[in-house]
Amino acid sequence: MSQYRFNKYNIMWLFIMFDLPVVTKKQRKAATRFRNNLLKNGFVMMQYSIYIKHCPSYENVCTHIRKVENFLEDEGQVTALMITDKQYAGMQVFYGAEKSLKKPKMSMQLELF
Repeated sequence: MSQYRFNKYNIMWLFIMFDLPVVTKKQRKAATRFRNNLLKNGFVMMQYSIYIKHCPSYENVCTHIRKVENFLEDEGQVTALMITDKQYAGMQVFYGAEKSLKKPKMSMQLELF
């Protein structure tokens, strides 16, 4: 067992943000391949060029960053950002031009005993 307990300061979120060229057919294919590799590795699309992954530790984040490095394309920019679960919980998401925060409808949690 790890010496660290899972908590909101040890659990990390990994953001992969990218700007890949999509002018030529070859570039579009490479960008699609990059996005598909993110999805295959458990990332979820937050916005079109921003994918996120929940990681249980800093070490796990580093492992996923190395994986992303392995499928980088020849062109474009890719940025990796890691934040704690506590920081992620403070994120505010706005929809449209509204000034107030709208929260998406939450699905009911299934409880198993």
